[in-house]
Amino acid sequence: MRFDNEVNLTEQQSSHKREHGPRVLIVESLYHPEELQADIQGLPPGSPVPLFPRSMAQYAWARAMRGAGCRLEVFWRNLPGFGARDISRLRSSVYRSGLSPGKIAAALIRRFPPQLNPDLRRRNQLLLAQAARFGPDIIWHSGGNREILPATLARLKDEHDCKIVYSNGDSPIVFSHAIERAAAPLYDLVLVNDYYHGMQWRELGAPRVECLPGVGVDPELHYPQPIGDAPGAYLCDIGFVGTLTPDNLYSERVAALTSLAEFDLGVWSVHEVPASLQPHYRGPALGERMLQILSSVKISINVHGDFMRYGGNMRLFECAGLGTFQLVDDRPGVHEWFVDGEHLVTFRDHEDLREKARYYLAHDEERERIAAAARAHVLAHHRYDQRLARVFELLGEG
Repeated sequence: MRFDNEVNLTEQQSSHKREHGPRVLIVESLYHPEELQADIQGLPPGSPVPLFPRSMAQYAWARAMRGAGCRLEVFWRNLPGFGARDISRLRSSVYRSGLSPGKIAAALIRRFPPQLNPDLRRRNQLLLAQAARFGPDIIWHSGGNREILPATLARLKDEHDCKIVYSNGDSPIVFSHAIERAAAPLYDLVLVNDYYHGMQWRELGAPRVECLPGVGVDPELHYPQPIGDAPGAYLCDIGFVGTLTPDNLYSERVAALTSLAEFDLGVWSVHEVPASLQPHYRGPALGERMLQILSSVKISINVHGDFMRYGGNMRLFECAGLGTFQLVDDRPGVHEWFVDGEHLVTFRDHEDLREKARYYLAHDEERERIAAAARAHVLAHHRYDQRLARVFELLGEG
């Protein structure tokens, strides 16, 4: 399945040839290629081709950009540089603990300067060539970059007089690659979920940082799914969907879920699940399946990763948009975006978590009232189109 110029043409046609919005070149890694392939294959004839699978936040960002009149193209930076630009060459990665030949090979490759890697050099050349054809006003560069070199970003800015938005939900201290950190002064705007991550990017030289969650809700995507449509395996008192390994990044999440072993607990993850939670594991969940599961559980447990001390993960807003009641670990950002006890409920420790789980499972009306208030709140204040309007405002101020 080819995914280059023909998809770009379809995308431009789907924007009804509106010429007044900025041209946005999205530079991203495709994490769930099978999901995108399935979405494309299931399209009715004549439908616009999606640029992202629904399991990625960029799907909703792209919808908001189209709605604002932007013309879009995407450059998949994790596609190999040599050969066809074909997403069928990619496979979803599944994290498992322990060593493997693939992990060892990747670690050895990372020891060499990326500038000396022929494949990465080719990917950078392809990005420059696509930008030369497209003429971007904005490079929307997502976090986790291991491929695009600072020199390439500098050249893009020089040749196209474009601005670079770097949207990153992770800590640059914990996760970033050297080329991400070296490029920090080139980013016109860094968007972070976590306020503390923003401080780290400023220390690395980023001229402007905004604590604006890179996730939100899209009313046409995030809405309560009918519970009557859900398979029995999706129905449980307490549910969790997300990543649980490695332990050094998600130990607090695993410990909180393990403390709920006495409850009717369901756990879904596309990655490896620790032994303590294996009895509660019910399979992987992405896209529509994830939305259906989170709509079907009575309580969604949301514990941020160990590296996210301020808060603001994807599930925080998604669950609210789905009208799902959340018990959330007590982080400063949660109180900035939501009212505790009105839109969700926070917990301090495991005993507090268990007590509140028992209480809200026994008080259906109160639980449902809070969940409904959360949905109304995010639809009013945390939509992707609102996030995008703020980004454009910040870029205009720069």
